Amino acid sequence: MSSVSMAVDLGGIHMDNPVCTASGTFGNGWQFEGFYDVSELGAITCKGVSAEPWEGNPAPRMAELPSAVMNSVGLQNPGVRAFVRDYGDYLAGLSARGCKVICQVAGHSVEEYVRALDLFEELAPFAAGFELNISCPNIAKGGSAMGSTPAGAAEVTRACRPHTSRPLLVKLAPTNVGEIARAVEAEGADALTLINTIPGMAIDVRTRRSRVSRPTAGVSGPAIHAIAVRMVWEAARAVSIPINGVGGVASGEDAAEFILAGATAVSVGTANLYDPMAAPRVLRELEQWAEGQGVTDINELIGAFEC
Repeated sequence: MSSVSMAVDLGGIHMDNPVCTASGTFGNGWQFEGFYDVSELGAITCKGVSAEPWEGNPAPRMAELPSAVMNSVGLQNPGVRAFVRDYGDYLAGLSARGCKVICQVAGHSVEEYVRALDLFEELAPFAAGFELNISCPNIAKGGSAMGSTPAGAAEVTRACRPHTSRPLLVKLAPTNVGEIARAVEAEGADALTLINTIPGMAIDVRTRRSRVSRPTAGVSGPAIHAIAVRMVWEAARAVSIPINGVGGVASGEDAAEFILAGATAVSVGTANLYDPMAAPRVLRELEQWAEGQGVTDINELIGAFEC
């Protein structure tokens, strides 16, 4: 039992500890129950789900890079109705065991986000809150990322905010985070999640083709951690709402960096793919670090970075 209180409040989502899992890297939780009790974690973020099923991108969808993973999955998902039918009972049970469930909302247009959120609001009472993934391509507006500009990010948040009274998180693209963070805060976001993957390229020099099915894909893992810490710090200086820090968390020290930079919670992502015990290990190491800092509450260390 830790001598430090680890409970945090992520925009109205009251977590027993700050450690969460990042969307798309943890399935929907049940896949890891054979390794450990998932309810040890503060929260999980489910894979992004849209109103109707999405097929995702063709294979190959993933490539391993030095200190990173590249993915172009394309948010394949079964749609909200099938998601709740197939996983709702497990997620309701997980919530009852003390681990908060955050459902991620995906869309290609503002209207699709609203429709998916309405379905979640109706069918998913187990959700402690919702995360808007505004890094999806906006097909209705020429394929640009929904959250690539303050105006675009604000538009999605403004449209979705009246459709739920539950906490609403917004997951930011890794660009212009301070300005975009202010824009979604002004439209009623309760918390931020950042960062999403960073666009990159990997070329097979033998075939002269991309190592995934598209020319570019999202890069995640330890290679982007320092960039993510910097962006969390920038966002924390720009807004007053809490932040969930994501990007290359593979140890308690990685998580501690995010907290010192201003994050209230942290999410373990790519590390889950190569170490299924990563999240509970990060939690234990984070507790040990907090104890070593001589505080009685983890919240005392949020934003405690000194320069």
